[in-house]
Amino acid sequence: MKNCTFKRKLPIPKELKEMYPLTEEMSRIKQVRDEAIRKVFTGESDKFLLIIGPCSADYEGSVMDYVTRLAKVQEQVKDKLILIPRIYTNKPRTTGAGYKGMLHQPDPLTDSDMLKGVTKIRKLHLRVLVETGLTSADEMLYPDNHRYLSDLLSYVAVGARSVENQQHRLTASGIEVPVGMKNPTGGDISVMLNSVLAAQSGHTFIYRGWEVESMGNPLAHAILRGYIHSNGHCVSNYHYEDLRSLYDEYGKRNLKNPAVIIDTNHANSGKQYLEQIRISKDVIHSIHQNNDIRKLVKGLMIESYIEDGCQKAEESVYGKSITDPCLGWEKSEKLIYEIADII
Repeated sequence: MKNCTFKRKLPIPKELKEMYPLTEEMSRIKQVRDEAIRKVFTGESDKFLLIIGPCSADYEGSVMDYVTRLAKVQEQVKDKLILIPRIYTNKPRTTGAGYKGMLHQPDPLTDSDMLKGVTKIRKLHLRVLVETGLTSADEMLYPDNHRYLSDLLSYVAVGARSVENQQHRLTASGIEVPVGMKNPTGGDISVMLNSVLAAQSGHTFIYRGWEVESMGNPLAHAILRGYIHSNGHCVSNYHYEDLRSLYDEYGKRNLKNPAVIIDTNHANSGKQYLEQIRISKDVIHSIHQNNDIRKLVKGLMIESYIEDGCQKAEESVYGKSITDPCLGWEKSEKLIYEIADII
């Protein structure tokens, strides 16, 4: 790699985990949360999941403010809903330009610093667990980096641009918590389900310089996020007919624990973030119409922050997304309670 400058050696995951470890009590809290979430995917629990939070984590203070508010709501809806804070610390970029997440830029207004970044994302996920008792979700944008957070996450997502990648699929097969595989940006459901099959199967592969053998992840599942038509327009795939079709496709394959999470933003909303409110209720309406769909749909993924909409990073409005637009807290809190009432 003659066109690269090797700046410095980063700590390996084991070293960072020793620097910022989980206590026995923190591990116990996570184990309880993981078991409750696992039971949703296996059908042993009829609770409904909401994976909810900012499009991309940016500033630690406002992210913690948001999750602290979310924890208070969780206590009120705990009999019906499990809230998993969405703390995405690395952000895929279509062209490679723009804010790439806290891993790259621990301060969105300064240059990349991966050493500070990898430390900051572990400390943030730890802080969430310690201060709120919630365990979080993150996107596995870089499979080799998953080990930095593997003992902290209760949910992992593989994005639409990554779902066809072999390393993502193989790494997902060795993860113990639920891994959601999004449909690709072109919308091919068979690609997504092939990814789920690969993640549920055991493999031998190279990971971080080791030959590893995975057992397969029976909690790997689908995420429907809409797609982009060949004419460039967004097409949604959360409707009753889409869910019925996905149920049938699951039935044709030898897959464990058929499940889907509906992403209410991205192409499903045409990036019209306010549509997430209507889409959430539409999905729940479909659940009520068909028992097969009720068994299949395990929850929703909602982009939500403190303030409505989005902004440029240099505008620095507290709690407002600097990537995709999000529902503000007032609307988000109301929506959570409404979902709990109607689910």
